[in-house]
Amino acid sequence: MIRLIPALFLLIGLFFLVQVGLPIVNFKLWELGNNSQSLVSPEVGSGVLGVSIEISEDNFPSIISNFHRDYTPYTQFSLSVPAINIEEARVFVDSNDLSKGLAHLPGSSLPGERGNVFISGHSALPIIFNGNKNYGAIFANLENLKKGDLIKVSAGGEYDYKVLEVKEIDPKDLSVVRAPDPSERYITLMTCVPPGLNTKRLVVLGKMI
Repeated sequence: MIRLIPALFLLIGLFFLVQVGLPIVNFKLWELGNNSQSLVSPEVGSGVLGVSIEISEDNFPSIISNFHRDYTPYTQFSLSVPAINIEEARVFVDSNDLSKGLAHLPGSSLPGERGNVFISGHSALPIIFNGNKNYGAIFANLENLKKGDLIKVSAGGEYDYKVLEVKEIDPKDLSVVRAPDPSERYITLMTCVPPGLNTKRLVVLGKMI
Protein backbone atom coordinates (compact mmCIF):
# COMPACT_ATOMS: atom_id res chain seq x y z
CA MET A 1 0.00 0.00 0.00
CA ILE A 2 2.85 2.39 0.92
CA ARG A 3 4.41 1.82 -2.53
CA LEU A 4 1.21 3.08 -4.16
CA ILE A 5 1.38 6.47 -2.46
CA PRO A 6 4.12 7.95 -4.77
CA ALA A 7 2.19 6.72 -7.83
CA LEU A 8 -0.99 8.28 -6.46
CA PHE A 9 0.74 11.62 -5.93
CA LEU A 10 2.17 11.38 -9.46
CA LEU A 11 -1.29 10.81 -10.92
CA ILE A 12 -2.71 13.72 -8.92
CA GLY A 13 0.15 15.92 -10.13
CA LEU A 14 -0.45 14.94 -13.75
CA PHE A 15 -4.16 15.62 -13.37
CA PHE A 16 -3.50 19.12 -12.04
CA LEU A 17 -0.94 19.76 -14.79
CA VAL A 18 -3.44 18.78 -17.50
CA GLN A 19 -6.17 20.90 -15.91
CA VAL A 20 -3.89 23.93 -15.83
CA GLY A 21 -2.21 23.39 -19.19
CA LEU A 22 -5.15 22.44 -21.42
CA PRO A 23 -7.03 25.79 -21.26
CA ILE A 24 -3.83 27.66 -22.13
CA VAL A 25 -2.94 25.24 -24.96
CA ASN A 26 -6.51 25.44 -26.32
CA PHE A 27 -6.37 29.23 -26.32
CA LYS A 28 -3.01 29.25 -28.09
CA LEU A 29 -4.45 26.95 -30.77
CA TRP A 30 -7.42 29.33 -31.12
CA GLU A 31 -4.96 32.22 -31.40
CA LEU A 32 -3.04 30.48 -34.20
CA GLY A 33 -6.27 29.78 -36.08
CA ASN A 34 -7.34 33.42 -35.85
CA ASN A 35 -4.32 35.19 -37.30
CA SER A 36 -6.61 37.50 -39.25
CA GLN A 37 -7.94 38.78 -35.92
CA SER A 38 -4.59 39.18 -34.19
CA LEU A 39 -3.81 41.62 -31.43
CA VAL A 40 -5.38 45.02 -31.98
CA SER A 41 -3.33 48.05 -30.97
CA PRO A 42 -4.77 50.53 -28.47
CA GLU A 43 -6.74 53.52 -29.70
CA VAL A 44 -7.23 56.76 -27.80
CA GLY A 45 -10.70 57.49 -26.46
CA SER A 46 -13.74 55.34 -25.77
CA GLY A 47 -16.77 57.48 -26.53
CA VAL A 48 -18.03 56.87 -22.98
CA LEU A 49 -17.54 59.56 -20.33
CA GLY A 50 -15.34 58.76 -17.34
CA VAL A 51 -13.65 55.69 -18.85
CA SER A 52 -9.94 55.19 -18.22
CA ILE A 53 -7.26 52.55 -17.65
CA GLU A 54 -6.34 51.85 -14.03
CA ILE A 55 -3.06 50.04 -13.26
CA SER A 56 -3.08 47.94 -10.08
CA GLU A 57 -0.11 47.38 -7.77
CA ASP A 58 0.75 44.14 -9.61
CA ASN A 59 0.76 46.02 -12.95
CA PHE A 60 -2.67 44.74 -14.00
CA PRO A 61 -4.45 47.18 -16.36
CA SER A 62 -8.25 47.42 -16.01
CA ILE A 63 -10.87 49.42 -17.89
CA ILE A 64 -12.86 51.38 -15.30
CA SER A 65 -15.33 54.26 -15.28
CA ASN A 66 -16.20 56.93 -12.72
CA PHE A 67 -19.44 57.80 -14.53
CA HIS A 68 -22.46 58.22 -12.24
CA ARG A 69 -25.94 57.62 -13.64
CA ASP A 70 -28.64 59.84 -12.11
CA TYR A 71 -31.26 57.13 -12.43
CA THR A 72 -30.95 53.36 -12.92
CA PRO A 73 -34.13 51.35 -13.54
CA TYR A 74 -32.49 48.23 -12.04
CA THR A 75 -29.28 47.33 -10.23
CA GLN A 76 -28.63 44.04 -12.03
CA PHE A 77 -29.76 41.97 -14.99
CA SER A 78 -29.08 38.45 -16.28
CA LEU A 79 -26.93 37.21 -19.15
CA SER A 80 -27.18 33.86 -20.96
CA VAL A 81 -24.82 32.54 -23.63
CA PRO A 82 -26.16 29.10 -24.69
CA ALA A 83 -23.15 28.14 -26.83
CA ILE A 84 -20.83 28.14 -23.78
CA ASN A 85 -23.43 27.04 -21.19
CA ILE A 86 -23.83 30.34 -19.37
CA GLU A 87 -27.38 30.59 -18.00
CA GLU A 88 -28.84 33.65 -16.28
CA ALA A 89 -25.57 34.92 -14.85
CA ARG A 90 -25.83 38.05 -12.69
CA VAL A 91 -24.59 41.29 -14.20
CA PHE A 92 -24.24 44.23 -11.81
CA VAL A 93 -25.15 47.57 -13.38
CA ASP A 94 -22.62 50.43 -13.35
CA SER A 95 -19.96 48.41 -11.58
CA ASN A 96 -16.16 48.18 -11.70
CA ASP A 97 -16.19 45.27 -9.23
CA LEU A 98 -15.79 41.75 -10.66
CA SER A 99 -15.74 40.01 -7.27
CA LYS A 100 -19.53 39.46 -7.04
CA GLY A 101 -20.43 38.66 -10.62
CA LEU A 102 -20.20 40.11 -14.11
CA ALA A 103 -19.68 43.87 -14.24
CA HIS A 104 -21.52 46.30 -16.53
CA LEU A 105 -19.20 49.25 -17.15
CA PRO A 106 -20.59 52.51 -15.70
CA GLY A 107 -21.71 54.84 -18.45
CA SER A 108 -22.07 52.16 -21.11
CA SER A 109 -25.52 51.50 -22.55
CA LEU A 110 -28.16 49.50 -20.71
CA PRO A 111 -29.65 46.44 -22.49
CA GLY A 112 -31.90 47.44 -25.38
CA GLU A 113 -30.49 50.97 -25.60
CA ARG A 114 -28.56 52.35 -28.55
CA GLY A 115 -24.81 52.16 -28.10
CA ASN A 116 -22.76 49.42 -26.45
CA VAL A 117 -23.60 47.31 -23.37
CA PHE A 118 -20.08 46.62 -22.05
CA ILE A 119 -19.67 43.63 -19.70
CA SER A 120 -16.49 42.25 -18.12
CA GLY A 121 -15.92 38.92 -16.39
CA HIS A 122 -13.15 36.67 -15.05
CA SER A 123 -11.58 33.69 -16.82
CA ALA A 124 -9.59 31.86 -14.13
CA LEU A 125 -8.42 28.31 -14.74
CA PRO A 126 -11.22 25.71 -14.46
CA ILE A 127 -9.25 23.79 -11.84
CA ILE A 128 -9.64 26.77 -9.52
CA PHE A 129 -13.16 27.77 -10.48
CA ASN A 130 -15.69 25.90 -12.51
CA GLY A 131 -19.39 25.97 -13.28
CA ASN A 132 -21.97 28.19 -14.86
CA LYS A 133 -22.44 30.45 -11.81
CA ASN A 134 -18.83 30.40 -10.61
CA TYR A 135 -17.88 33.94 -11.50
CA GLY A 136 -14.15 33.39 -11.09
CA ALA A 137 -14.10 31.48 -14.40
CA ILE A 138 -17.41 32.26 -16.06
CA PHE A 139 -15.80 33.71 -19.22
CA ALA A 140 -13.05 31.05 -19.44
CA ASN A 141 -14.55 29.64 -22.67
CA LEU A 142 -15.36 32.94 -24.36
CA GLU A 143 -13.01 32.19 -27.29
CA ASN A 144 -15.27 29.27 -28.26
CA LEU A 145 -17.98 31.65 -29.41
CA LYS A 146 -18.46 31.99 -33.15
CA LYS A 147 -20.09 34.47 -35.48
CA GLY A 148 -23.85 34.00 -35.31
CA ASP A 149 -23.98 32.62 -31.75
CA LEU A 150 -26.59 34.19 -29.47
CA ILE A 151 -26.11 36.35 -26.39
CA LYS A 152 -29.36 36.68 -24.44
CA VAL A 153 -30.10 39.39 -21.88
CA SER A 154 -33.04 39.69 -19.49
CA ALA A 155 -33.45 43.20 -18.06
CA GLY A 156 -37.09 44.17 -17.65
CA GLY A 157 -37.46 42.74 -21.15
CA GLU A 158 -35.77 40.12 -23.30
CA TYR A 159 -32.99 41.16 -25.68
CA ASP A 160 -31.12 38.93 -28.12
CA TYR A 161 -27.76 39.81 -29.64
CA LYS A 162 -25.96 37.92 -32.40
CA VAL A 163 -22.15 37.59 -32.24
CA LEU A 164 -20.41 39.61 -34.97
CA GLU A 165 -16.76 39.00 -34.11
CA VAL A 166 -14.35 37.58 -31.54
CA LYS A 167 -10.99 39.31 -31.31
CA GLU A 168 -7.92 39.73 -29.14
CA ILE A 169 -6.93 43.22 -28.02
CA ASP A 170 -4.28 45.03 -26.03
CA PRO A 171 -5.31 45.47 -22.34
CA LYS A 172 -5.11 49.26 -22.70
CA ASP A 173 -7.39 49.50 -25.74
CA LEU A 174 -10.35 51.72 -24.81
CA SER A 175 -11.84 51.76 -28.29
CA VAL A 176 -13.80 48.55 -27.63
CA VAL A 177 -16.03 50.42 -25.16
CA ARG A 178 -17.36 52.54 -28.02
CA ALA A 179 -20.24 51.29 -30.19
CA PRO A 180 -19.16 50.67 -33.83
CA ASP A 181 -22.28 52.61 -34.86
CA PRO A 182 -23.88 54.82 -32.14
CA SER A 183 -27.28 54.55 -33.83
CA GLU A 184 -27.33 50.73 -33.42
CA ARG A 185 -27.52 48.44 -30.37
CA TYR A 186 -24.46 46.36 -29.43
CA ILE A 187 -23.13 44.25 -26.60
CA THR A 188 -19.48 43.55 -25.75
CA LEU A 189 -18.18 40.78 -23.49
CA MET A 190 -14.56 41.07 -22.34
CA THR A 191 -12.20 38.86 -20.33
CA CYS A 192 -8.50 38.25 -19.72
CA VAL A 193 -6.62 35.70 -21.84
CA PRO A 194 -5.06 33.17 -21.79
CA PRO A 195 -7.31 31.71 -19.02
CA GLY A 196 -5.73 32.28 -15.63
CA LEU A 197 -3.38 34.94 -17.02
CA ASN A 198 -3.85 38.63 -17.87
CA THR A 199 -1.51 39.16 -20.82
CA LYS A 200 -4.20 40.23 -23.29
CA ARG A 201 -7.95 40.71 -23.51
CA LEU A 202 -10.53 38.77 -25.52
CA VAL A 203 -13.52 40.71 -26.77
CA VAL A 204 -16.79 39.39 -28.18
CA LEU A 205 -18.96 41.92 -30.04
CA GLY A 206 -22.65 41.26 -30.64
CA LYS A 207 -25.46 43.22 -32.28
CA MET A 208 -29.11 43.20 -31.25
CA ILE A 209 -31.48 41.32 -33.54
